Amino acid sequence: MEDRQPDEGSTPDEHRYFLEMTAESGLRPSTRSHGNIEIRQQTVPDIRLSRHLYHAVGNEYHWTERIPWTDEQWLGRLSLDNVEMWVAYDQKVVAGYFELFKDDEGNVELAYFGLLPQFVGQGIGGYLLTAAIRCAWQMGASRVWLHTSTRDHAHALANYKARGFRVFKQEAIVPPSSQ
Repeated sequence: MEDRQPDEGSTPDEHRYFLEMTAESGLRPSTRSHGNIEIRQQTVPDIRLSRHLYHAVGNEYHWTERIPWTDEQWLGRLSLDNVEMWVAYDQKVVAGYFELFKDDEGNVELAYFGLLPQFVGQGIGGYLLTAAIRCAWQMGASRVWLHTSTRDHAHALANYKARGFRVFKQEAIVPPSSQ
C-alpha cells in the first residue's frame, strides 16, 4: 500500500512515529524484574519459529510485509550477518521476540518487537525492550531507531519513550479510498 499524506478534509487511518536513541546513555532501563524470563539469541536461523513469531505477535497489529515470504526469503533474512533475532522465554515457553538490523552506517533498527498475546499486560514489554536496546548497542550501533504506529499495541509508543527513545518524524497515513 502506498503511504499517502492527508489531504485537507481527509481523515488519517494511521499515524506512524519514527523514534531514535543516539547515545547508549539515553537508555532508561525498565525497573521491573522478571526472573522467569530468559532472552536468547537465535544463532542458527529457525524459519518455522521466525514465521510463527511474526504471525503470532503481528497478526493483531496488521503486520503484513512478510506474510507472503517463502522459506528462502526467511532464510535469506535470518542468515544475514547484520541481522540478529532474539527470543524471550517465560519458563521455557516462547513469550516474545525482537529482530535487529544494522545498516552500513552503523544505525541499528529495531525491525520487529513484540510479545505473544498471552504475555501482554504482564510488564514484560519494558524488560524485553531494555534487552533489545542493549543488544542493539552491543552490535556497535551509532544510533538505535524504530518505527511504530497507532495500529501497534496501545502502550507501544509510551514504552519506547519511557526507555529513552525520542520521536524524530511523524506521518499521517490516509488509506487510498479516502482520497
